[in-house]
Amino acid sequence: TAETEANEFKDIYRLGVVVVPTNRDCVRKDADDLIFKTRREKLNALIEEIKKRNAAGQPMLVGTASVESSEIISRMLRRENIPHSVLNAKQHQLEAEIVARAGERGAVMIATNMAGRGTDIKLSPGVAELGGLHVVGTERHESRRIDRQLRGRCARQGDPGSSQFFISFEDDLMRNFGDSRKIAGLMTKLGMEENEGLQHPWLNRSVETAQKRVEGRNYQVRKHTLQYDDVMNQQRTVIYAWRSDMLNSTDPRPEVFETVDERITSEVESRAGTDPVDLDGLVHWANSAMPVGLQKEDFQKAGGKEEWAKLLKAKVREAYEVKVKFENPEAVKALERFVVLGAIDRLWQEHLYAMDGLRTSINLRAYGQKDPLIEYKNEAYGMFGELMGRIKEEVVHNLFRSASSLSAFESFLSALPQRAGRGELPMEAPTQSTEGSMSMQAQGGSTMVEEALAPMRRQGPKLGRNDPCPLDPSKKFKNCCGATGAKGCLKVSA
Repeated sequence: TAETEANEFKDIYRLGVVVVPTNRDCVRKDADDLIFKTRREKLNALIEEIKKRNAAGQPMLVGTASVESSEIISRMLRRENIPHSVLNAKQHQLEAEIVARAGERGAVMIATNMAGRGTDIKLSPGVAELGGLHVVGTERHESRRIDRQLRGRCARQGDPGSSQFFISFEDDLMRNFGDSRKIAGLMTKLGMEENEGLQHPWLNRSVETAQKRVEGRNYQVRKHTLQYDDVMNQQRTVIYAWRSDMLNSTDPRPEVFETVDERITSEVESRAGTDPVDLDGLVHWANSAMPVGLQKEDFQKAGGKEEWAKLLKAKVREAYEVKVKFENPEAVKALERFVVLGAIDRLWQEHLYAMDGLRTSINLRAYGQKDPLIEYKNEAYGMFGELMGRIKEEVVHNLFRSASSLSAFESFLSALPQRAGRGELPMEAPTQSTEGSMSMQAQGGSTMVEEALAPMRRQGPKLGRNDPCPLDPSKKFKNCCGATGAKGCLKVSA
């Protein structure tokens, strides 16, 4: 049955389709389709066909496109008192047993397309002389492959069998893709009566043409979806390869510093490419992201942008060597992996949500006479570049902000060059100048600080509203000192 999808297998999967001949010659007789004007006429003719073949003892398999159709035909057969079995998605456990009995004399089985496949239907003695199993399809499907699978239920292993489809112009396939109006007009001109079907090889070709249209449309939809998926697959390949390298590497430090170097180079190129050169911004970024302690004068002495990048890379390695001295040697590699993998996983998830939003809205670009697929690829490329930049920035930012313990982090901070710079790492130990200024502020404002921080103490016992007031015991507190709004007795406070 894959022969009908040979082009798709070749274009998408790069696979050829080879038709393997059957073990024994197929002697199945495929009759031309019977076409009716309405669905009611089709079902009435189908019931008459079942009654005629059932009376002769020939087993029948009726294939339907849905569970609903199988239940409708089952109700019609019950009204005619024709014993039958219904095989659909509701009867998983009895499926094989029901199919095995389909080849018995006088058996009638109604099955959906997906039910019973993979089970051989064996003919009981004497059935072969009656023509074998007869398969009837209640409508043509959008795919010729499914119709072939239905026909293939009979005449297996050289057994006799026959098949035929009953279709109407009210079926979805004929209504949406077939030449239903043209054929209906032909039937009217021929003066065909109600419940009379039209049968001709030319009509079979017309139905197959409609099926090919549907298959072509569905193939284009799948191919178009695959083209969108290819964009995400390429991005996923890059991200997962990066994660795999970090997980499997015995020493992740070279890869970590490769990421840091790329981020430094990108930032230097960006700052140096402005007019005028944004040297202040580069200094601020360097000191806020890494504990390098550089000033503007250090960059001016270094020279051009290449020397700036070399200076930053060297300072980062010096600072990291200081950091490693205070870390648990067994935890350093785990920390390095944690920094990179944490950034990748979190930002990749956010990127997936953003890509889903882009995929949902990109088709609106068609109203602006633009190809949504091209626009999607362009937007996705830009978003992926931003993702890689944000991952590298987070790696640089967190490399010096992760530690195996708080004591190790504090020791690292205290060992850094104590140069005051805007935006340096948090929790940095104060310099001598800042310690002096803090002590002078503390001496000058000691009284104010002590007053602000001194705890409040109650003088005397706590008084209730109805307790005697110490100022005038003959009066209650609420009528004495409490009447002035005081919280305690004025005598005790004084």
